Amino acid sequence: MRRFALALLLCTAAVARAATPVDDALALFANYHQELSGLDRARDILEAELQKNPQLETMLALARVYFTIGDVRASTQEEKLAAYDRGRQIAKRAIELAPRNADAHFLYGANTGRWGQTKGVLRSLFLLPTVKEELNTIFEIDPNHAAGHALAGNVYLELPAIAGGSVAKAEEHFRKAIEVEPKYTALRIGLAKVFIRKGEYVAARRELESVVNESAPANIADWTMKDLPRARKLLAEITDTR
Repeated sequence: MRRFALALLLCTAAVARAATPVDDALALFANYHQELSGLDRARDILEAELQKNPQLETMLALARVYFTIGDVRASTQEEKLAAYDRGRQIAKRAIELAPRNADAHFLYGANTGRWGQTKGVLRSLFLLPTVKEELNTIFEIDPNHAAGHALAGNVYLELPAIAGGSVAKAEEHFRKAIEVEPKYTALRIGLAKVFIRKGEYVAARRELESVVNESAPANIADWTMKDLPRARKLLAEITDTR
C-alpha cells in the first residue's frame, strides 16, 4: 500500500509538471534562431490551442510569435502585413480579456505600428494616435515596462519632427528601458541610432560593440537573428570615430 501511494504521488507530480501546448510553443519560440520553421510550429500550436482554450497566455504568446514572424520569417510585404495584422487582432482580443495587462497593450501597439510601417509612411501616420494611446496605457499600468519604452523610443526616433518625432524623447525612453532591462540588446541598438542621429559616433560605437560582445542577452534568438546583424551593419556604416 505504501509503495502504491508513493507511485501515485510521483505520477501526480509528473502530471502537474507536464508541459502545456503553450509551454511547447514558447520553447520553440525561444529557440527559433536554431530553426526558423520553429516559428511556424509555434504559431500552429498556439492557433490550435486558441480555438480550444482561448486564454490570455495563449493570446499573448501568439501575438508575440506573429510579430516575430513578420520580422524574420515573412519574405514578402504581403506575408509581413498578414503576420502583423493577425498579431494585432490577437493582441486586441487579449486587451478585451484583460484590459489592464500591459503586455497585451504593448503587443497591440507593436504589431499595429509595424503593420503601418510596412504599409508605408502615410499609413504609419494614420495609425500614430492608436500607437500613442497604447503607449499611454502601458505606462499608466507599468511605468517601467521595458518593451513599452523600446516601442516609444522607436516611434519618437522614426517620426519626422513635424509629426512629433523627437531624438531627445527617444533617448529618454531607451535609457529608461536599459535601466530596467540592461541585457535587452534591442534597446542598445535604439540608443546607438540616437547617438548616430546626434553625430556622437564614439558613443554609438560603444553601444553597438556591447551588443556584439554580449555574452548573456535577454533573448538569445532575437539577439542572434535581429540585434547582432543590425549592430554589425551599423558598425560598418560608422566611419567617423572621433
